[in-house]
Amino acid sequence: MKFMKLGSKPDSFQTDGGYISVYVRFVASELATDMVVNVGDVKFYLHKFPLLSKSARLQKLVAATNDANGDEIHIQDIPGGPAAFEVCAKFCYGMTVTLNAYNVVAARCAAEYLEMYETAEKGNLIYKIDVFLNSSIFRSWKDSIIVLQTTKSLLPWSEELKVVSHCLDSIASKASIDTSKVEWSYTYNRKKIASENGNSPQWNDARKPQMVPKDWWVEDLCELPIDLYKRVIATIKTKGRVSGDVIGEALNAYTLRRLPGFSKGVNQNIDFVKYRSLVETIVWLLPTEKGVVSCSFLLRLLRAAIFLDCGETERNELMRRIAQQLPEATMNDLLIRAPPGEATVFDVDIVQNLVEGFVTHSSQTEPVDNEFLGSRSPKFGPDASKVLVAKLIDCYLAEIAQDPNFPLSKFVNLGETIASFSRPSHDGLYRAIDMYLKEHPGISKSERKRICKLMDCRKLSAEACMHAVQNERLPLRVVVQVLFFEQVRPTASAENSTSDLPGSIRALLPGGSHGSSRSTTTNTEEDWDSVPTADDIKALKGELATLRLGSNDSGNEAAKSEVEKVAASRMKGLVMSKIFSKLWSSKERHGEISSSDTSDSHGSVNAEETKSTPSRSRRHSLS
Repeated sequence: MKFMKLGSKPDSFQTDGGYISVYVRFVASELATDMVVNVGDVKFYLHKFPLLSKSARLQKLVAATNDANGDEIHIQDIPGGPAAFEVCAKFCYGMTVTLNAYNVVAARCAAEYLEMYETAEKGNLIYKIDVFLNSSIFRSWKDSIIVLQTTKSLLPWSEELKVVSHCLDSIASKASIDTSKVEWSYTYNRKKIASENGNSPQWNDARKPQMVPKDWWVEDLCELPIDLYKRVIATIKTKGRVSGDVIGEALNAYTLRRLPGFSKGVNQNIDFVKYRSLVETIVWLLPTEKGVVSCSFLLRLLRAAIFLDCGETERNELMRRIAQQLPEATMNDLLIRAPPGEATVFDVDIVQNLVEGFVTHSSQTEPVDNEFLGSRSPKFGPDASKVLVAKLIDCYLAEIAQDPNFPLSKFVNLGETIASFSRPSHDGLYRAIDMYLKEHPGISKSERKRICKLMDCRKLSAEACMHAVQNERLPLRVVVQVLFFEQVRPTASAENSTSDLPGSIRALLPGGSHGSSRSTTTNTEEDWDSVPTADDIKALKGELATLRLGSNDSGNEAAKSEVEKVAASRMKGLVMSKIFSKLWSSKERHGEISSSDTSDSHGSVNAEETKSTPSRSRRHSLS
């Protein structure tokens, strides 16, 4: 720390403890004091000559006193108070005074108040302090920050004397300098990469010169209060030599330091007004460039802004920025607690708005958004950002599906928002749907059908299919779709739609986008949406496996066409009769249908099995 010593005489100021109501300071001297200066609650007993020779203001005050008051004057509004006045008085006596970054601004403002100009005496205090500030303080990185901090309690004097502006310019200039020219000390506690520390193996034990990181100045500025910090960052941005990502890192570091619980959740017992102003200021300072501030930091800012009830302008700005960078987010980032009084645990509406904002932004920009690819998704091609968002929302839905109060309508709305995003796998979405069905067993058949419509069974992996065909929470329609597509996967390209499949096979698929068999009298929507039993699933899986074996054995196109017809007949006999007869038998046990209906259905099964026996022999003969 820089300092300056003035005067050479020993300090002879002493305190008189004989007074109770006031604090008395006096100069120990053989000469009796001839004036009294009251500064705040301190009474100074001094000599006129040394003070009046250097202070034009004291000259005026002494001249204005009348005989009744003697030579006692009152100074209540001097900047810096009694301590600053004493520094000026010691300088007048020629006593040793040490000025440093902590007291120099107070002394400068007090000297200005006392009018200690060169016109009163050459080499006066104002001149000496200005030389010290310009030659030492403003050239020091840490001293400039300390001085800037002291100016806040000395307003408006420090502002009018341009001490604040000089500090701002000094700090901003040093923060903007080329890192190779940084030769002063700074605080840096973040980890550096091996090459920056000189520990990289490529240097063969030769110590690499210490590298100065681009954000070397970030931590030291965290000591500033938010109003001064705002002015420093604004000045740095005005100079235009610091990149937006470094500005973003500075804002992140400052918020972590200054906002209690920012990294894990804002503390409940804080000064809302104070910290609301802090968050709003940080939002105002965010760089305009897209992507230079991490999406995780923006989402934590949004969480804090909601909790602190920040203005709508700030919240909308954060929502806009986050929507543009949504592919960078993680699932935990999106878990924003719902406001008090809400039935759900998390605020899903915010995530819904973010996804809608991302969709709007994607439609207005180029389809390829390489800034979000990185190492996370090099294989997804031009729609990488949409794939990332779809996977993100799949994970988010799986997490919030565990909330027993989470309404199905919001689950479906969020799922439909990303339905147009082409992604290679629906395993994540299946997991979310299964989690919701597990946690909400009381939903109706129509609701099960609605939520399962979000999923494309053709995009399930083999592992997901294996789980789905044994999942008794899924409607029969979905189980049939999964089993069917799993069986035809080796013979039908995954890219082909169901319209490319043979008509006889396509007619077997249950309703929805993959076809319909509603023309069959026994195949009602209610039956398709029923939940199958484990025996139903086992039987259907076995029959489909038999069909697949027969299809693989066919050796030419004519035989293949014939097998398709046989497969269609066999599937129809199975799906329309055997499975439904099991379902109806199950319903009969629960009193849902009459015994006569059950008998008819069993008869139908026997008849179908009898009719299918020649077909089975014929299919094997084709091989």
